[in-house]
Amino acid sequence: METYDLIVIGAGPAGTSAAIVSRRSGARVLLLERGDFPRHKVCGEFVSAESLDLLSALLAAEHRHLLHQAPRVSGARLFVDGRLIDTQVNPSAASISRFELDRALCCSAEAMGVDLRKKTAVEEVRREALFQVVTTSARFRSRAVINASGRWSNLTADAAGLSADSKWIGLKAHFEEASPSPSVDLYFFEGGYCGVQPLSFGGPGMPSARVNACAMVRADLASNLPAVFALHSALQKRSRRWRAASPPVTTSPLIFRQPQPEHDGVMLAGDAAGFIDPFTGDGISLALRSGALAAACLAPFLAEETSLPEALRSYREAYQAGLASVFRHSSQIRKMLSLPRSIRRPILSLLVGTPAITRYLLQKTRPA
Repeated sequence: METYDLIVIGAGPAGTSAAIVSRRSGARVLLLERGDFPRHKVCGEFVSAESLDLLSALLAAEHRHLLHQAPRVSGARLFVDGRLIDTQVNPSAASISRFELDRALCCSAEAMGVDLRKKTAVEEVRREALFQVVTTSARFRSRAVINASGRWSNLTADAAGLSADSKWIGLKAHFEEASPSPSVDLYFFEGGYCGVQPLSFGGPGMPSARVNACAMVRADLASNLPAVFALHSALQKRSRRWRAASPPVTTSPLIFRQPQPEHDGVMLAGDAAGFIDPFTGDGISLALRSGALAAACLAPFLAEETSLPEALRSYREAYQAGLASVFRHSSQIRKMLSLPRSIRRPILSLLVGTPAITRYLLQKTRPA
């Protein structure tokens, strides 16, 4: 069996972030991905300003054009119960296709010397003197393991106590739109919502402007995007002017739970640690930051300056201090928006009339 300092499971933003940061500190890193990258995934494709510097540092120089070319999202508009809640996103976020982002991060990891193995599904992680990671084709050993395999996999289900009986599904596709607003627009309806934001603005000699439409909806209400659009009159009217620019993708189940950054000696990062309410738009940011944080906390152990239990304790404490509050605040806001309409009405009136409160709530969904 080949032996590594660190094995990272999952080559999404959390996994590649962890792999790149660890490799830069001198660790020998194996990155395992069960599928083939890049691929289209259900994602809002919103990268908050708090993580743009980190993303720039992770990307190899030849891939940083993604940041320079990405449309900036400077506002947020919430369409709820016939009302419009309009607020600024300051500093502006970036809108980056997950297909392009995942490809750039994987290429950057390989350029750093990370050993990336695609189409290699992990079946089991055994904790022995060294960790033993069993895949469909081989076995590997390592001093440490970071699980960034996502919210729902054979490696996280037991640890998280998840259940497949979820009524929520996610759907996404790209569409051409003539003049998209430089804002993320959230259309709320009973049983879900749909977010729309620009992926490009077009212009002379440039491709047509595109938007990303990404929805979370109860499975008994809709199973495709046209059915989702029909659940909100303003969104349905807007979508009639769209032309499909990518095949639709779906995912399920969507399950919310308290974050768990470690299990049985394995650090959990990204959605494997906790799945945040998608409407906050901070999933990519949390993935990048939790992956980098896990790698930073492991660095003293891999340098033989501390023990693995001490590195795990450091990660748990840092995760709780810097990231866990985002899940709590996001859950509270989602519950507020899910209240019966009679109770929700005065809350919405307050938000419409007091933009400072809306900005405050938005800020509470960002990492410390």
